[in-house]
Amino acid sequence: MKNDKLRLAVMVLLLCLATAGAALAVRPWVFRWEKDIEIKKEVNHYWEVREMIQKVSEEQQVPVPYAELLDEMRHYNMRLYTHKQRDLNCKSAYEMSEFTLTDYGLPDEKFGVISIPKLDLEMPLFLGASEENMAAGAAVLSQTSIPIGGDSSNAVIAGHRGWNGYPYFLDIEKLEEGDEVTITNIWGTLHYCVKEIQIITPNDVNAILIRPGRDMITLLTCHPPNTGGRYRYLVFCERMEDAK
Repeated sequence: MKNDKLRLAVMVLLLCLATAGAALAVRPWVFRWEKDIEIKKEVNHYWEVREMIQKVSEEQQVPVPYAELLDEMRHYNMRLYTHKQRDLNCKSAYEMSEFTLTDYGLPDEKFGVISIPKLDLEMPLFLGASEENMAAGAAVLSQTSIPIGGDSSNAVIAGHRGWNGYPYFLDIEKLEEGDEVTITNIWGTLHYCVKEIQIITPNDVNAILIRPGRDMITLLTCHPPNTGGRYRYLVFCERMEDAK
């Protein structure tokens, strides 16, 4: 009788351990599924907001929605170039956004959407590479240009190299020269073409500076994956309208 009870107890214990092990194995997939739903929901919400803004602008015959914000962002980009991005020198410099979008009447802090067809990737885009923004999508480093287009601009867009089961920029090495990246904001969709790829050390700030006369975005992530980010992987992209 004692042996039977012991066997039963062992079987129950093994079953519990097996169930726990299966749950641990499945958890990353569950997180990715949940995160995928969350990010798609945020992207869809942005499209809805953008469509509403365009509709209201047409009804009110406003040629440029949020013109004050756009004008201030253009001046910001110009100042960055003129002052040679002198404040791009520490972690806090690129985490905090220079603009709070809700102060201008926008419903939240999503600046736009970044789309990379080659990677089947579409994520919300935020201003300021804070932990919160990086967890929610991709983020423009402050003290780099805001992606609204214009000569002598370079928006550096950071994304995790996979994090907590969600890919973000995990597959960035699949990108090749000629691949397309688009940025959509409330004023339009900007089309960029991959021009160059570099691997740099984390303190090589010069590599991400604005290049005179060029209209660019630069994708930035850790390299190699799952190594604590000893290096940075950069994908330099140029506006298709300006590509030679």
